[in-house]
Amino acid sequence: MTIKKIISAQFILFSAFICAQTSVPDDYLRAGYGTDISGSALSAKEILLTPKEQLTQEISVLQQDPVLRYAHWGYAVYDPKTKKLITGYNESVPLKPASTTKLLTTDTAYSIFGTKYQWITQLEYSGILSEEGVLDGNLYIVGSGDPSLGSTQSGASSYWAIVTEYKDAIRNAGIKRIKGNIIIQSGVFKTQNMLLPPHIVWMEHNNYYLPVGNTQDVKPEDERSVIREKGPLSTTKRYFYISPYTQKAAYTDSFQAISSLSGKLPSAPAYLANQLRSSLLKSGISVGSVITKTIDDSPEERVFLASTKSPNLEDLIYFTNQTSNNKMAEALLHISGFYQNGDFGLESGKEAIYNHLKKLDFDFNGLSFIDGSGLSHSHRVTPIAQVKFLAHLMEQPYFKSYFESLPIAGHTGTLKNMFVYNEANGQIFAKTGTLNKVKTLAGYIKTKSGRTLTFSLLINDYSGSVAQVKKKMEELLQPTLNL
Repeated sequence: MTIKKIISAQFILFSAFICAQTSVPDDYLRAGYGTDISGSALSAKEILLTPKEQLTQEISVLQQDPVLRYAHWGYAVYDPKTKKLITGYNESVPLKPASTTKLLTTDTAYSIFGTKYQWITQLEYSGILSEEGVLDGNLYIVGSGDPSLGSTQSGASSYWAIVTEYKDAIRNAGIKRIKGNIIIQSGVFKTQNMLLPPHIVWMEHNNYYLPVGNTQDVKPEDERSVIREKGPLSTTKRYFYISPYTQKAAYTDSFQAISSLSGKLPSAPAYLANQLRSSLLKSGISVGSVITKTIDDSPEERVFLASTKSPNLEDLIYFTNQTSNNKMAEALLHISGFYQNGDFGLESGKEAIYNHLKKLDFDFNGLSFIDGSGLSHSHRVTPIAQVKFLAHLMEQPYFKSYFESLPIAGHTGTLKNMFVYNEANGQIFAKTGTLNKVKTLAGYIKTKSGRTLTFSLLINDYSGSVAQVKKKMEELLQPTLNL
């Protein structure tokens, strides 16, 4: 009995000793030692580091990581309020940005058109319509460079839906046979925030303007700056343009085109016209060919039948940035160039981008801008240029729409499957980029202290898989939340 008591007492003492060695004081837990909020093990040394030092340490670790050891990459975090770089690595080295290029393209479109701009495509007819439904005239489809026409993207109508609407309008007008053709044209429609592309003289017709020549043929003595309201019965032709002399909107009652158009116009809606023609023929309504008419200085009188509008620009840009749609980005680049420079070509679009960036004091060091989508491997930009650019955007009147167009970490768009089990979930709003051996991310991050910072992480020539490099990006960005 005595032996049992002795053994029991020793066992109790031993157990108490073990418990004392494995218990953790409350103040130790409150200090956060042992694990962080995500469950990752932390050393006492890491806990004593400032957020910036932790980030610097993470960069050092990643430099030796097999995925990034031989990669070319750069990183920058910037404070828009103080306008200072918080931390960086190779932030001034030009790197391939991939689809983060779309940040520049969509911002330029916003700066030109505003958030609510819509493009119009309109159906009309000319000539005389008999009681029997025979139209001795033509159908006209006037386009305006709608980047979403027939695409179904962002709520845009499909070609089938537009054709159906146009066919219904033709039937409702009593047209059963068309002796003429379907003529397609490009114009600029009168809207509240209407823009007239420069270098082109535009003749007013109905609710739009048609191109008739170059501003180099305008006589300065005929130019008027005060636009008088046109009477409803007036047959006087009026020509509108951006004056090459004053760089302001002007008009004239007299214009004679001598030279041909120097710039490229947006393509007239040929596919829509051919689809309409095919559908009309199948329905037993005869019609001639589809004809493109670039210049029309003596347009026929026309009767409105129907029109379709694009989604608002903010909806198109939301779609572009959320899905990283290359085709829409290129279309926005071209239409931006047209309205800024009177030319729908690629170089005109690039010029529109450059001119806009100059107004934002963009850091052009190392910049190579090739296209609107970022598909080219010849693109180059520095992380520091991107973060400063993103900071400037916060001062723009359209920033709210721009910010909301960006994918959210772990929730929407191309970031839906990143940062899912990471503290940055829901705290990063950024544009992604992916090419062969290129992975990039640039945008905004909301820190735990309530700050909104801009960041750019551009990784080129990494080793391993896309999943592996994405994991490394998550590891680097998580400590940024503590800044």
